[in-house]
Amino acid sequence: MTDPIRTPFEPPELGGVVEIEPGVLWTRMPLPVPLAHVNVYAFDEGDGWTVVDTGVDTRKSRGLWEAFMAGPLGGRPIKRVIVTHHHLDHVGLAGWLMTDHGAELLTSRTSYLMARMLRLDIQDAPTPEMCDFWRSCGMSEEVYAKRLSERPFNTADAVSSLPLGYTRLQDGDEIEIGGQIWDIRTGDGHAPEHLTFWRRDGALVIGGDQLLGGISPNLGVSATEPLADPVGDWIASCERFVPHARDSQLVLTGHKLPYTGLPARLSHLIDNHRHALARLTEVLSEPRTACDCFDVLFKRPIKEGEYGLAMVEAMAHCRHLERQGVVTGRLREDGAILWQTGA
Repeated sequence: MTDPIRTPFEPPELGGVVEIEPGVLWTRMPLPVPLAHVNVYAFDEGDGWTVVDTGVDTRKSRGLWEAFMAGPLGGRPIKRVIVTHHHLDHVGLAGWLMTDHGAELLTSRTSYLMARMLRLDIQDAPTPEMCDFWRSCGMSEEVYAKRLSERPFNTADAVSSLPLGYTRLQDGDEIEIGGQIWDIRTGDGHAPEHLTFWRRDGALVIGGDQLLGGISPNLGVSATEPLADPVGDWIASCERFVPHARDSQLVLTGHKLPYTGLPARLSHLIDNHRHALARLTEVLSEPRTACDCFDVLFKRPIKEGEYGLAMVEAMAHCRHLERQGVVTGRLREDGAILWQTGA
């Protein structure tokens, strides 16, 4: 059977540009994590540009942005920066583009408030809430001891200061980008009120991390909202997008490659988590912590740099099964939650 999901473009080199179509440019900004990059898109507005997402705030990224503006963008101003969601690799340089380059910020209310809150929340040592959450997940003693000895990573380490003021975008709105009308649809799970944009002519969808191809975005519970159900939110969001998806739409993703075949991809995204939940339900006939479930959920060894993301995603799947009434959790003496079916 022919795979309906296709990736018609090769990625740009770092600092390079790919023209998706006339007036739509794709470049990449580096990330200091295994994923290595975030995609940035620019849309020609005639007298300037609208850009979507920004990368993190580093000297290297600022230099690449300056070269991007002077070269491919032709020295014309960035008039608007659209941020799909609040994560630091997408919002990191939005404040800089606003203050130094006069751009207007457009994003969802949740994204703006979350980004601004996290940017202002600077901690020099792990907080009691962080420690309680790590223990509840069953974090290994070795990793826990190391975290206690380190300064936590702060959003401010990679996100420029966000000034007051933005333009709110919300589900059901329409917006003109690059001379075309787009419908705004929001999703949840990876990030609350994540924006996606669907061009009325059916040719393009700006999917951010909500509609990634090739990889699934992290669905994690955090100490900020430890009882959240991002897996349930994610599946519901994917199901809401299904009636709007067409094979011909080119999805501009936050990472990896743009692709066509969105209906099949949405099915994959839903099925991947349903299969993971089924595997998890089977092994939780015996009690396990969230961190004890790595082998079942990910089916590969988890390296040190991936441990935190794996932990919060494992906890998210346990919380979803709890919400569904499939498992219950009981607190172990060391603060870890033991999850089990029929307990």
